[in-house]
Amino acid sequence: MLNLYRKTALIEGISYLILLFIAMPLKYIFNIPEAVKYFGWIHGLLFIVFAVILLAAAIQYKWSLKRIIIYFIGSVLPFVPFYLDKKLKKEYEHR
Repeated sequence: MLNLYRKTALIEGISYLILLFIAMPLKYIFNIPEAVKYFGWIHGLLFIVFAVILLAAAIQYKWSLKRIIIYFIGSVLPFVPFYLDKKLKKEYEHR
């Protein structure tokens, strides 16, 4: 479950960066709104999958509410999912 959570969080984080730094400029600078439409849908679906897997991992690993909130808020801030993944990997690699 931990590997599934980590992979999902990273994919969702990448989709967010694509939405922010590629699709949004395409829409607002180059007047190509389809980029946001399609990447927005993809990112939205990935975010829902991420939230479900976060909840499943939290239950399995008995994560605290504070940790769940940090991971959830971190998922909507650019680059934070990659930092949290590094910390999570380090924490669980010796178990």
